[in-house]
Amino acid sequence: MQGTISGLVASYGYVVLFFLVGVESLGIPLPGETAVVTAAAWAALGHLSIYAVVATAAAGAIIGDNGGYWIGRTGGVALLRRYGRFVHLSEAHLERARRFFERHGAKTVFFGRFIALLRTWAAVLAGAARMPYGTFMLYNALGAVCWASVVGALGYGFGRNLPRLERYMGQASLAGALLVALVVGLALGWRWFERNRTRLVARTQRLRTFAAARFARGEYLGLHLTMGLVISIGALWLFSGITEDVIHHDPLTLFDVTLLNWVHVRATPAGYAIAGAISLLGSPVTLTILALGVGLVLAARREWILLAGWLAAFAGGGLLDVVLKLVIRRPRPPYAAEFLPHFSWSFPSGHALASLIGYGMLAYVLTLLWIRRRGAQIAVALCAAVLILAIGLSRLYLGLHYFSDVVGGYTAGVLWLSACISGVEVARRWRVTASGAPSSGH
Repeated sequence: MQGTISGLVASYGYVVLFFLVGVESLGIPLPGETAVVTAAAWAALGHLSIYAVVATAAAGAIIGDNGGYWIGRTGGVALLRRYGRFVHLSEAHLERARRFFERHGAKTVFFGRFIALLRTWAAVLAGAARMPYGTFMLYNALGAVCWASVVGALGYGFGRNLPRLERYMGQASLAGALLVALVVGLALGWRWFERNRTRLVARTQRLRTFAAARFARGEYLGLHLTMGLVISIGALWLFSGITEDVIHHDPLTLFDVTLLNWVHVRATPAGYAIAGAISLLGSPVTLTILALGVGLVLAARREWILLAGWLAAFAGGGLLDVVLKLVIRRPRPPYAAEFLPHFSWSFPSGHALASLIGYGMLAYVLTLLWIRRRGAQIAVALCAAVLILAIGLSRLYLGLHYFSDVVGGYTAGVLWLSACISGVEVARRWRVTASGAPSSGH
């Protein structure tokens, strides 16, 4: 994003700056603040005038906010009255928003210019709440001029260190937005608690009963869903930590390189052949054949709930892999070119992610429909785990992925696999509850 904004500012200068700031202020989330920082940095390098940058940013903010105000005033209230019931907004809520802007509108408009998200919507909200236009215009202009001056001065002063400045300003702005949201949320939560104290006390017993049911084995939405949620949260936390290390080149990436070089030095032609054969078991072709074959069997048995979960697991896993690769955009290891005929990104490992989902779902379907003995079910689960682990190790041995790529693929796979199995279990048990008789999932 920073490179795109820099290229636009370098090519079109003040026009792009005015457009991005104005459209962001109009209510469309564009990187207006990033554009101001970039333009100010270019001014520091002698390509633009800092005075013209500040003036252009202020003008774009004022004009855009005015447009957003009148959009909110002329169309916002009508839309909220017409469709507000779908998001639980009533006339009372609109009246409360109007009173809020009567009391705090000036401060909100002025300081909102410095806070991410609120900068985009403050003018529209002020218009929808019918804040007096004269008051809005005064504090909007003051806020726009101060914001353009402060951000422009920071960009100009640190023009030679633009990427770091843009990141720190974005983090500070987002932190401000989160702080405001937290304070408002706590205030509203406390008011709601005071109004509903008696009703909350009356519901305490029902909440205890509900919590106990979440750990009951046979209950609808019981222990299986609770465990699925716990596993999903744990996988998401681990995946987030790995992704953060990869993006910021933390010590985990140093371990990646060390381990990859250690394995490469000790690799042999025979090892490459074995690893290639194992890796083939996690390839898109193999897993597609598996998905279609088992899908046909489930369709023939009329296991529609299982079939829906089976197809969702494979389709969602493939989509998740593509999206994560495009977002993270981590280059492949240097040894990958020897075995990889086409270019693709490295994080997360698609083989690790897809094999965990595919063979994990296969083990689940087998133990649910055909394998009843506990010992045999454990054996199937262990075989699936060994195969999944072997596929991940084969990708490391071939030098196609780093260690964190494989672990990241596993954690993302666990997250989606847990969601799919939980969804299937919820659907099956709901069907049993609705019919009042045992069902195998037909």
